[in-house]
Order: sequence, then structure tokens, then C-alpha cells
Amino acid sequence: MAIKTVGVLGCGLMGAGIAQVSAAAGFKTYSLEVNEEVLKKGLGRIEKFLTGGIEKGKVTAEQKATVLGNLTGTTKYADLKDCDLIIEAIVENVEIKKQAYAQLEAVIGPHCLIASNTSSLCITELAAATKRPDKVGGLHFFNPVPLMKLVEVVRALSTSQETFDALYGFAKAIGKEPIAAPDRGGFIVNRLLVPYLLDAIRCHEEGLGTVEDIDNGMKLGCGYPMGPFTLLDFVGLDTTYYIANIMFDEFRESRFAPPPLLKRMVLAGHLGKKSGKGFYDYSK
Repeated sequence: MAIKTVGVLGCGLMGAGIAQVSAAAGFKTYSLEVNEEVLKKGLGRIEKFLTGGIEKGKVTAEQKATVLGNLTGTTKYADLKDCDLIIEAIVENVEIKKQAYAQLEAVIGPHCLIASNTSSLCITELAAATKRPDKVGGLHFFNPVPLMKLVEVVRALSTSQETFDALYGFAKAIGKEPIAAPDRGGFIVNRLLVPYLLDAIRCHEEGLGTVEDIDNGMKLGCGYPMGPFTLLDFVGLDTTYYIANIMFDEFRESRFAPPPLLKRMVLAGHLGKKSGKGFYDYSK
């Protein structure tokens, strides 16, 4: 099927990035948020990113105009009635997502596809809550969306081949490199990444090395662009803790179990860069 008009539920960090790359690729794009204040903040994030790109010589004024010209912000589900694809990028809560899908299906056409940007939840469960399970799949983007090339295209048990092909084609059309991922906890990337991050915390707990030494070991010894603790602070310790718990509930394997230190840091509000303190101190 031909995708021409795209709706994005949520204009937070991920949703704004998804809306931006969709509009930049020439798709008429609607960004929906719960209220005008949150919507304004999200659209402002897009404009700030584009303005910064112009200042760095990476974005032209014409490209910025194209993105903003193709992008429409709204707080009304009814404005998504003509969309061919809806990408959901709201809070990682199954019940809230299901409620959003119910509101969507009251207004969108029978041909419209729905894709979740979830990084850990079961796509098959989300699809089963709709009246079009064959038209539901996953499009898992990575942060920051405008810069990261990868998109995991996730096929639920109910996702039709036509839907999967359309989602895969859309990812390529917006300039991303898609990979096919199964509907299992963590998909491909987090299935490999999360145990690595958790094991780094365990190694630190056991006195293997300091945070700085472990980070430098992985950067300088393995060529990683950043060490595990820098990455944990960037992703958010609460986010990692949440994903790890979901994966542990699904697989019941010890490698997915959050270490005690991670749990206590989350309880203490040491969530990483966004809180000003994680494994490193960002207060200054």
C-alpha cells in the first residue's frame, strides 16, 4: 500500500524526532499531543534542532522550511482521519497504549496501519487490542531519531506480510536502515545491549573496576563510541531498569535481572543526565 500521510502519537523526545524525519522525507505528517502546552514544547524541539542544524551547516533553510511545511500539530484525534500510517510513541504502558488505539480506531480508515515505537512491550498484545491486528506492527526508532540510522521493524504473530513490507518500505523512505526483528522482549538491539549494560553494573558492584576504568576499557579496548556507564546515563537508568524488568518477566533468565545497585539508584532518583546525576555527576 502507498503511505502518503503519517500521524505520530506523542511529541516527546522520540515522537518529535519521528515526526521530523517523516516530514523531512516529504510525508504529510500530523503530530498529536494531549494538550497545547506539551505540543508546543515538542514542536519547539523540532524547530530548535533544525535551527541548530542550519548554524552547523548540516541543514539548509530550504530543508527546514520543507519539514515545517509538511508538519501539522494537533490535539484532536479527528485530525488523523486521513492518515495511512500512525506511529505511536507515547508512554511505555500497555493499558495507556490500548486506550490510545481505541481512540484512533474511532476516526482512522480501515486501511490505516498502526506501528508502535515501543522498545520492549509485546507487539502481539498491542495488536490484539485492536480491530485490525493484521495491520499492526512495530517501528522501533533510536534516540536521537534524526541522527540514528537504525529502525527495527517488528512483526507480531498477527502482522500481515503486506503490513510488514509497507512498514519496512516506509523506514527506507525516510532514510533509515531497517532490520527485521521478531516480537520477543527487547527485539534484537536491547536483547543484546541490556545484558551488557547490566553486567557492567555487576562488574562494578563486585569491584572489577571504577566506572571510569570500565568505560575507558570498552571505549579504548573494543572501539565502542561510549562506555556502558556513559550510555546508561544517556539512556536513563530508569528506562534501563524498566526494560530489564520486562525482559526478565518474559525470559526468566538471570542475565536480564536488574542488579541491586541499579534498583537503588533509580529509587534515589539518580537517573542519569536527565536528573543531573547517575553514574556520573552532571550538576556542573
